[in-house]
Amino acid sequence: MPALSTPPQPTRRRLAPHFAAVDPVMAALIEAAGPYRLRVQPCASPFRHLAEAIIGQQISGAAARAITARVVALVADGEHRDGFPTPGAVLALPDTTLRGAGLSASKVLALRDLALKTAGGEVPQSQQLYSLDDETIIEQLTAVRGIGRWTVQMMLMFQLGRTDVLPTADFGVRNGFRIAYRRRTLPTPGELLVYGEHWAPWRSAAAWYLWRAVDLHRAGTLPVLPKPARLKARAGARAAPQPRSGARTR
Repeated sequence: MPALSTPPQPTRRRLAPHFAAVDPVMAALIEAAGPYRLRVQPCASPFRHLAEAIIGQQISGAAARAITARVVALVADGEHRDGFPTPGAVLALPDTTLRGAGLSASKVLALRDLALKTAGGEVPQSQQLYSLDDETIIEQLTAVRGIGRWTVQMMLMFQLGRTDVLPTADFGVRNGFRIAYRRRTLPTPGELLVYGEHWAPWRSAAAWYLWRAVDLHRAGTLPVLPKPARLKARAGARAAPQPRSGARTR
């Protein structure tokens, strides 16, 4: 298989002039938080990545790893691909076997739907995925039971390296905005989407720095940032899509 290629990630030196021109609060946050260090891990297997996302919903990382290991152990090595059972192997497993590995009934249904849609070509393979635009990927993958918009947005950012993704339903991003922009309450996803239009085409970086705002605030090292100006929405700003069932916050 040809090497998977992700877009180059911007440096702080590239981000700083853009945000200085459009949003002094974000510009100051970038200066305070340091270099942009979002690390992209190319997605060799969308099926495995999404299966692990389903398994990990609403449980701790340690529990998710343990259940994933048990699911992998259910299948002979010859039926693995990229270190995970193939869609066909998952479909061949009885529900009782998957439940015995620690999956809830709803996760078994979601995993089966993912395997069925992958085997049927509805879930794109890696090379095809890399050629699609963000919204097409979101539309296709959220058709899978249990896969919400947030899950796909995290995949876009951390596996596909997309540079203009703003997960407006993410609690950490919303809380970072509340802290950095001196709000008493969390912004709604719609408010964040409208405000974030000004950050394009680097909204992934803005989200990453809002996560860092929470970290700096907890550590007591976030400096006083400029008072936010009231920015007008860009023409054509979209209403925030509502998260589907299965979406999580970071």
